[in-house]
Amino acid sequence: MPKPSFLSHAIAATAAIALPVLLLAAPAEAHSFGAWGAGFPQGFMHPLLGLDHELAMVGVGFWAGQIGGRARWLVPLAFVAAMMLGGLLGLAGIMLPGIELGIGASILLLGTLIALRSRLPLSVSMGSVAGFAIFHGMAHGAEAPEAAAPLLYCLGFILATTLLHTAGIGLATGLEQARRLRLAPRQSDRLIGMTAGLLGLGLLLDLWTA
Repeated sequence: MPKPSFLSHAIAATAAIALPVLLLAAPAEAHSFGAWGAGFPQGFMHPLLGLDHELAMVGVGFWAGQIGGRARWLVPLAFVAAMMLGGLLGLAGIMLPGIELGIGASILLLGTLIALRSRLPLSVSMGSVAGFAIFHGMAHGAEAPEAAAPLLYCLGFILATTLLHTAGIGLATGLEQARRLRLAPRQSDRLIGMTAGLLGLGLLLDLWTA
């Protein structure tokens, strides 16, 4: 019997929380949800237009690809589920302090995990990325356009995130195959992780000195 795909689990998770999205977003005071249909494109583009979100989401996929096995879909799924929770909280106007710092720290830590080729226990790996995802989700929810339909907006950034995770998994898989064929340096994944980590550190320094 084939294992369920990451996409099928992501769709199931989305469907399971569609009703809470609508229920929580309806009384939110920070947004005015009135124009049904205005929201999916903005939600889809939000992760794609921010380098910080792109780095983190591709990084999660890359790290999951490094770990291999069930982590390839369980780690990204944990990120998507926790990001959805953070998005709900952001839509409802509930925010943790230091959102941007949390996002920067997530990039730094993911880069470090990739550079070290960390193989943490699956539950720890899922919990780690879920913690990162809360900050990214809150940023998505808090920055939703005022006339956006909440469900469509959330579906938009979930789909974009899934695509970025998939790109990261594909990159890690392709790089591993290239190394086996001696078409890529042995330390190429470490270089990728170090680069991402330095970008995350730069973001944190920029925030602290602002």
